[in-house]
Amino acid sequence: MIEIRKVKISHQEKTLVDIAFNIHTSVALVGMSGSGKSLTLKAILNMLPKSMLKEIEVMCDFALERGVGVAVIPQNPFTSLSPMSRIKKQFFVPEQEARDLMELVGLEKEMLERFPAELSGGQLQRVVIAIALSHKPRLLMLDEPTTALDSSTKENILSLLKELKEKMDFYMLFVSHDIASVEELCDEIVILKEGKIVEQGRLTSVLADPKESYTKALIESNFKNRKWRE
Repeated sequence: MIEIRKVKISHQEKTLVDIAFNIHTSVALVGMSGSGKSLTLKAILNMLPKSMLKEIEVMCDFALERGVGVAVIPQNPFTSLSPMSRIKKQFFVPEQEARDLMELVGLEKEMLERFPAELSGGQLQRVVIAIALSHKPRLLMLDEPTTALDSSTKENILSLLKELKEKMDFYMLFVSHDIASVEELCDEIVILKEGKIVEQGRLTSVLADPKESYTKALIESNFKNRKWRE
């Protein structure tokens, strides 16, 4: 288990985030834009200015450093890779390992010779996932990883992530405003509103019986036609 004992972020004397939660296996951090989701992710990765990060306490049995124990799948695959370098140059592992990783995410090894502009959005996101896995992460963080993809490609990427999680057994922190994207991947959910946790628990339980009106509004906006809401 990863214990996020304290994350407190402020700017100009205004508290932006003040939360604590645990990651037992996979957690969805969900909320509307501006709720503090991505700020929390950056705080855990120590990517915020010291003037903003007032307090951070994380307990786990591995180093929480990007590229060491942690890897990140960013929101937009189109801006995640260098457009001037072939795909193979964007891996920092031996070429054979890069080929194996490409195969693992469902891409032909020949794509290592291509430039990012020669790949589709879905293919680029698979490359980004392969590069993240090359770090052998204990914790995989996903920052709205399907936002830039069409619905069909989005479903394929989510299926791939589910398969990889089962196969490689890493912890997962999935940041999203889209509950539909996290439903198949995460066991637990943390609902953020204005930097505070308003509800948390087993994802299936929260979806089936939300206690807070804010949570209900988020669910309604995602699942208007779901049978359990009838």
